[in-house]
Amino acid sequence: MFNPGHLIVGLEIGTSKVCAAVGEIGSRGEVTVLGIGQARSRGVRKGEITDATKTDDDVRQAVAEAEDMANVEIQSVYLAVTGTHIRCQNSKGVQPIPTVDRTITREDVQAAIHNAKLVGCPNGFEVVDSVRQDFLVDDRPCDNPVDAVGARVEARVHVIHGNTNRIATARRVVEKLEIAVEKAVFGGLASALAVLTPEQKEQGAVVIDLGGGTTDYAFFHGGVLRHSGVLAVGGDHVTNDLANGLKLPLPQAEEIKLKLGRALVDPASKGEVHTLPRDNGLQPRTINVEHLQRIMHLRLEEILRIVATELAPHGALVSAGAGVFLCGGGARVNDIERLAEEIFQLPIGRAHVQNVSGPADVLGNPEFATAIGLVRYGAMREQRKPKRRWDFASTLSSILSR
Repeated sequence: MFNPGHLIVGLEIGTSKVCAAVGEIGSRGEVTVLGIGQARSRGVRKGEITDATKTDDDVRQAVAEAEDMANVEIQSVYLAVTGTHIRCQNSKGVQPIPTVDRTITREDVQAAIHNAKLVGCPNGFEVVDSVRQDFLVDDRPCDNPVDAVGARVEARVHVIHGNTNRIATARRVVEKLEIAVEKAVFGGLASALAVLTPEQKEQGAVVIDLGGGTTDYAFFHGGVLRHSGVLAVGGDHVTNDLANGLKLPLPQAEEIKLKLGRALVDPASKGEVHTLPRDNGLQPRTINVEHLQRIMHLRLEEILRIVATELAPHGALVSAGAGVFLCGGGARVNDIERLAEEIFQLPIGRAHVQNVSGPADVLGNPEFATAIGLVRYGAMREQRKPKRRWDFASTLSSILSR
């Protein structure tokens, strides 16, 4: 079933960093991370490439670092995409069964799924991912409609569309390095693949990836992806708030965010000040630590409340029994789990990579979840290749629970 030793690479071109993860598939389908490479991202804003020349150099650096660590040559990658152009929706497609005996074929099921993918797809957009949720035959639930008898088959599918030109820009950056793009994958889905167990997907779980320029989220229940989305706000916006509120240059605001920042205001910080050195012989200045923490709290609270509002109509706030899992750089902020617990009223945890082997410092880093999730995505896609022909996207939901 598997080609032992087959290499799969995930590449995330994010707002704050570019990350490449090299994984190897074992004989039983197990995945081992062999190497990670990363570089500071300089040409990306809100998850989308704005300066391809700078991004070229950053991708080259991350790929070279991953190659050195894994001692391999990278020839192809699975590429994460995110940004304001991503559209996520639940859709349904219907296929009538015109034959005399009304027997539903595999082709009929594929047609229903195909019809669902096209619903609501704007001009200039393409399907990035689609995950089958449920089937109905003559309005009755059916786990597998093939060979069932009915007048119509309906597929309910979660579809993720992306702007074709923006995805093409990211592809071109990679291909200029003579590296092929196997497939573009929604980053929020990739992160969830990395950090959720089959039991958590079945019980109900939310994954929130708090990135530099965007916040991606995904909700699973019953082993199936029920909803996902992207917010065009992330850690960079917290830095901007601090720079404006404390009258600091952006680099210094980023530095104190990492050093003193919290998602909740620490009562002990009342009256506390922090001295900042000044260049060019200027007198040092002080900042109010309580004020700094309050600025961060307000922005992070806003982000998490928007996610909760987006997920509420899909039942996540009552059905995510396994809880909410935080990943991305924002998961490192002090007290972020306590803040999220106040908002979601669910168990909260920092996400860790599941069912993948590799260095502990790599698997335990929440910032690597997307790149490693891309490797898992690629491994599952490889799993489907030797079997009888079937639309990978239509069966992704069943694979996710394995």
